[in-house]
Amino acid sequence: MLTKKLILVAVAALACGSAFAQVGTTVKEGAKATGEKAQQIGDEAKASVESQPNKTIDKAKAHAHKAKAHAHAQAAKDAAKEVPK
Repeated sequence: MLTKKLILVAVAALACGSAFAQVGTTVKEGAKATGEKAQQIGDEAKASVESQPNKTIDKAKAHAHKAKAHAHAQAAKDAAKEVPK
C-alpha cells in the first residue's frame, strides 16, 4: 500500500516537473522575443535620423532582430503547445 502511494507521488512529481520546464521555456523564449523586438525598434529609430551608409546598416540590423523575434515567438508558441493540461 505504501509503495503504491510512493509510486503515485513520484509519477505526479515527474509530470509536474516536465510541465514547469515547458512553462519556463515558454517564458524564456517570450522574453527573448520581446528583447529582440525592442532592439528592432531601436535600430529602426536610429536609422530614421542617420546618414545613408549608417542608415542601411541599422535597417539591416532591425531586419535581423525582427527575424530573431519571430523565431523566438514561434519557439515560445511551440513550447506552450507541449505543456500538458
